[in-house]
Amino acid sequence: MVIPAVSCRLVAAVDELAEHHHIRHAVFVAEQRMFADSDLDDRDRDGTALHVLGLVGAQPAGTVRLYPLGEGRWQGDRLAVLPEFRTSGLGAPLVRFAVETAGGLGGRRMVAHIQPPNEPFFQHLGWTRRGGVEQYVGHPHLLMEIPLVSG
Repeated sequence: MVIPAVSCRLVAAVDELAEHHHIRHAVFVAEQRMFADSDLDDRDRDGTALHVLGLVGAQPAGTVRLYPLGEGRWQGDRLAVLPEFRTSGLGAPLVRFAVETAGGLGGRRMVAHIQPPNEPFFQHLGWTRRGGVEQYVGHPHLLMEIPLVSG
């Protein structure tokens, strides 16, 4: 059995952005019910967010979004992998791609609000927890942080 390769890239076309939003909707609205109707927000409309599409083979399977907060800080969020691809190994490359992209754009630190069960995954990737459980988009999350290497 051939295992398809995973890859990540910045969204570069309207159809790719539609796939990105479709995956987010499937995970955050339909599956997890984190949002009632849509997870789209001002960051998606203000032009500062970079949207990433993760692929398993040629199939769009995951997303992450990142954007600058100012003073060298970046935020990563909306990390999502469709259920049928969660054993593909796509999650870590999506996070690493976001970190490398922000660092390559001069970022010094990246933060992310993650769901508590995902803390070990992020720690394994070099992230550090900052503080206790907090409410983010109306649900329990942990603030995680990682230093960035400018490239």
